[in-house]
Amino acid sequence: MSSKTKILKETETPPLFDYLKQEIPIEDMRDYSSPKRIKSIDFVKGFAIIMIMMAHTAAAWLDKDWLFVYAMLFAVMDILGPSLFIFLSALSVIFSIKKKKGKVPEKVIRFRIFSRGGTIILIGMLFNLAGLNQAVKTYPFPLNLWGWNILMFLGFSQIFSYYALKLRKMPRAVIGLIIIAITMPIRAFLYLGKDSNIIIWLLHFIITSPAPQLPVLPWISICFISTIFGEYLYEAMMKGTDDAYIRLFRIFIVWGTIFVVLGIIFGWRLQTAKTMSVEEYLQLDLLRIMNQQNYYKFPGMPEFLIRGTLGNMLYNLGAALLLIAISFYYIDIKKGENDFTSMFIYYGKISLSLFLIHYIFIVLYVEQFNIIVFLIVVISYVGFMGFTMYIWNEYGNGIGSPEWIMIQMGRVGQKTSEHINKELRRTEILIKNFTKMIMIRTITTPEKMDEFIRKRNLRKDEKRKKKEERKKLKRLHRQMGYDEND
Repeated sequence: MSSKTKILKETETPPLFDYLKQEIPIEDMRDYSSPKRIKSIDFVKGFAIIMIMMAHTAAAWLDKDWLFVYAMLFAVMDILGPSLFIFLSALSVIFSIKKKKGKVPEKVIRFRIFSRGGTIILIGMLFNLAGLNQAVKTYPFPLNLWGWNILMFLGFSQIFSYYALKLRKMPRAVIGLIIIAITMPIRAFLYLGKDSNIIIWLLHFIITSPAPQLPVLPWISICFISTIFGEYLYEAMMKGTDDAYIRLFRIFIVWGTIFVVLGIIFGWRLQTAKTMSVEEYLQLDLLRIMNQQNYYKFPGMPEFLIRGTLGNMLYNLGAALLLIAISFYYIDIKKGENDFTSMFIYYGKISLSLFLIHYIFIVLYVEQFNIIVFLIVVISYVGFMGFTMYIWNEYGNGIGSPEWIMIQMGRVGQKTSEHINKELRRTEILIKNFTKMIMIRTITTPEKMDEFIRKRNLRKDEKRKKKEERKKLKRLHRQMGYDEND
């Protein structure tokens, strides 16, 4: 076999189509964004996605006489919504980085996180395009692709959490709290000035967007703060001792209580459409729906229940910590897993698919049910969705599901990257061989040939020795527990 043929054989890449036809293990889809061995995280995600599905269907299926019940429960149960999922999303980033650090190159870790986040952002843009974002204003294409819905920010938080982890815990905490504290004045300035200045309008459009469900301010603060507690969680998991788990539980309980209390203190004021812009804070519109009944008229809505306010951000962060702590204590510490908790854990593993697919069926029963009939139908609906996803994953290998699509997109990017690297390597080898051939041909005497070969071998020996020394040093650092970045 010629040298050129050998090089081509060694750097050959299998066809992409054949590569994508390879079956994805079902566990990869179940654990796509789930930290293994911490079952309470999936339990919380499962409980949250069930509540979200029930809330969305309630908004569409309850008749006008009972819609106020949806508004009341949604305002109180919003702690199980976007803030919790973004918090948990940051945890999945930490586990992805920490588990693979030292085992795979940094650029591979970064690419996997970016591909996952980018895919979710792309789905979020399609979500906006379909008009499912509760936009206050509708802009023409392509401006209508932009809007901070749950999917857009969830994807963005994956990428930003990666960079937030490069800071130490204390700077992250300070930055996160500062963002929460200064956001409301900044958003007020942008909102009041957007109609008089094109630059302010552009900043308002980017930062707040036409659908200010989860604007980058203040929600980016969750990426800074949640990664701190995510590192505590990962460290406890790595130790795996009862003492480490109990210490983690106490950290979550203490700080969760502190954040909840601070959120209520800073957000105790009652707000109405006259004191706060509904266009800027969409959650305030729930007050109007709550008062669509003749039993009691609510004078206002507590600020800590209005999404995106200072009190609300602290309150939601604390509630997320308390929910995770309680679930962690009963499931991971007390080993209280049973069939009921296993069901929630499974729902948590397929939460992204459930979130996207449940919208398909919402249009079936618009404003048709009273509260009793609704509860019967929605419980059956949630069970049907879980059973459908189980059949899809177990017997259809999850082909076509959102998790399957994301894994495939990541594999396409990874394969493309591998192919490019191999092509570069092949080109490098060909150039080196061509250079050596030219150098050898310019040598006319046996003495010069021997001298050339001797020097080349010396250079190879030096490189080999340095490489072995670096490997020994890395092994020594790992044994002593040093971080490779230190």
